[in-house]
Amino acid sequence: MMRRTEKEALLSEVVTEAKAAKSLVFSDYKGVTVKQLSALRGELRKGGSRFKILKKTILDIALREAGIEVDARKLEGQIGVAFAPDEVSAAKTIADFVKVNKEVKLSIVGGALEGKSLSAAEVNALAKLPSKDEMRARLAGTLQAPVSSFVRALSGTYGGFVRVLGAVAESRK
Repeated sequence: MMRRTEKEALLSEVVTEAKAAKSLVFSDYKGVTVKQLSALRGELRKGGSRFKILKKTILDIALREAGIEVDARKLEGQIGVAFAPDEVSAAKTIADFVKVNKEVKLSIVGGALEGKSLSAAEVNALAKLPSKDEMRARLAGTLQAPVSSFVRALSGTYGGFVRVLGAVAESRK
């Protein structure tokens, strides 16, 4: 049993993390082993996210204090929360983890993005979006394509011109 001071410290820590996070993903972890949760935490940590298991009462109070419009008491199952520094990383990591590890009974039950509540379907849709880094890579590729095509065309033109001059020189010998 936690003492009141421990609960207050946990509450302030959760409020701080919730305010700092751009998105939250709520998962039902009932039936998930400690080993599987450790593996999930490791995957989330790679993307800068954190996963905490909290009582719904403490989570509800923390979310209210952080200004996030989610009623944690209405979430189904035993709740674990992923705090993400960006919009899609936690949702994508959890969805991928569930796909890869089919024996894991973890399920997404909801989320929050910039203080607004999201349904499980919306979080799963969010997981399918590309991350900012992927979007930047696509943009760089799109911007680079015309330039590289132009360079190839110019080098092809000069190469053809040199071959024609070589053929003319051969024919005059």
